[in-house]
Amino acid sequence: MQIAKKILAILISIALGLIFIYSGYTKLDPVIETFEFTFVDIGVANWYSAPIIARLLIGLEFFLGFLLIINYNLKKFTLPFTVGLLLFFIIYLSVQIAISGNHGNCGCFGEHLKMTPLEAIIKNVIMIAGCVLVYFLFEGWKIKQNSMLLNFVAVSALTVPFLVNPVDYAYTSNNLDEKVNYPLELNLLYQPEDTVKVKVPSIDLRKGKHVVAFISLTCPHCRIASKKFRLIKKNNPELPIYFVLNGEKEKKYKEFIDDTHADNIPNSFCLGKTFVNLAGTDLPRIYYLDNGIVVKKVDYYELNQYDIEDWIKTGVIK
Repeated sequence: MQIAKKILAILISIALGLIFIYSGYTKLDPVIETFEFTFVDIGVANWYSAPIIARLLIGLEFFLGFLLIINYNLKKFTLPFTVGLLLFFIIYLSVQIAISGNHGNCGCFGEHLKMTPLEAIIKNVIMIAGCVLVYFLFEGWKIKQNSMLLNFVAVSALTVPFLVNPVDYAYTSNNLDEKVNYPLELNLLYQPEDTVKVKVPSIDLRKGKHVVAFISLTCPHCRIASKKFRLIKKNNPELPIYFVLNGEKEKKYKEFIDDTHADNIPNSFCLGKTFVNLAGTDLPRIYYLDNGIVVKKVDYYELNQYDIEDWIKTGVIK
């Protein structure tokens, strides 16, 4: 009977460890940006520190996952640490529900396995229950050279995210053509041939400075860009950001908003060849416009709140 309890505890601990490993992996690959946005959103980091914090937390998941898999010192170290991290996630998700509602993907498993915040809370509660069960069934293995092992595993786990997906503050676009300082054919939006497919924007993008993003409702990269734009607009509501959207408004717009929460960005719809003429086919297409002139193009990796603010204030393009 005692052996059966120990085997059950070992299996549960391994399962919990694999969940942590998978959770860290899915946040890290293929894109980590949406996880980084979390820390900007809750106000614990800026755009420069968020990539560091995100990778450290992923490394912590790898660290705990490995310790759970090898059943290391469960009762005195690994399980209390695990429960503490899960409680932190539950508190964060509860705040997210209170602020934004139970909508969209919580990001617990990146874009691989989408869960609402409430579903994620339930998942974390079940994992805590698993930890409690293991706590009363098995103490775990105690290994000699305890501190040396912990230090090695911790350093290795925390380093992996930085090696697999390095932080790159110096990133510049390499997939956009170099042509700038030309007028964008915005009259296609304001004098449309088909008023069903093209809705005239409520803002005159032909006058003054604007950052205009051409977004497809179903494009995954467009959704990442939209999440980033939402946070930029949240941090500085005065920034003149505008979305030109493409897609089935009746079927896809609500799903898009539930996922990105980007309803704080003014927008209008543009369908058919007019959208392609203005944006091309490589989406999202993001322009800095100065009196209708394209002065800069960026992709969502390069999109930077501080650069936009400097450009609006000083006219300097970085």
